[in-house]
Amino acid sequence: MRPKHEPEQITDLARLRAFMNPLRMQLYRLLYATGTATASQLAEHVDETPSLVSYHLRKLAEHGFVAQASGEGGDGRERWWQVASEEGWGFRDSDFADTPEGAAAVGAVTRGIFDTRVAQYRTYLDQRAAWGKRWTDAAYTSEWLLDLTPDELDRMSDEFEALARRWRERGKAAKAAGDTEDREHVSVHMYGFPFRP
Repeated sequence: MRPKHEPEQITDLARLRAFMNPLRMQLYRLLYATGTATASQLAEHVDETPSLVSYHLRKLAEHGFVAQASGEGGDGRERWWQVASEEGWGFRDSDFADTPEGAAAVGAVTRGIFDTRVAQYRTYLDQRAAWGKRWTDAAYTSEWLLDLTPDELDRMSDEFEALARRWRERGKAAKAAGDTEDREHVSVHMYGFPFRP
């Protein structure tokens, strides 16, 4: 059994392919950030029709990425959705490298995730004046050039994940206690990969 705080590891190509669609990536990210939402609410954010958004949510649900939210809604006419697991999901390139289809899916999903993150950061850069001094002074971007082995890079990744998890739990506990003043969604992007100059 997987440890409680570890993302689900995707090893099935059909499940990974579900994320080759950029709109599905966008919908998943929005649900992860908002907690729960209807197709109509999500459609407003992505500038698509509720019927198209509903179709893609059902596809994500078929592959176990999202689920209907229990206890939401008033009149029952519209479904509420949420991500299936707060811990998210991940995959290893090596699980899909044996076939051209698998390698192509890994490339498409990885590039799509990266493009989504870059777009989100560009939006922040374009709008940062509206956030005010406290937020812009707190925001950061960093790059370190390190000399590591694959095992060391793997261990460093685990340490960063544990740190981010602690801060996520701290934010959730504060919100649950009613401490919502000045609290916003914060996106933290880190990449660790080998390169040769």
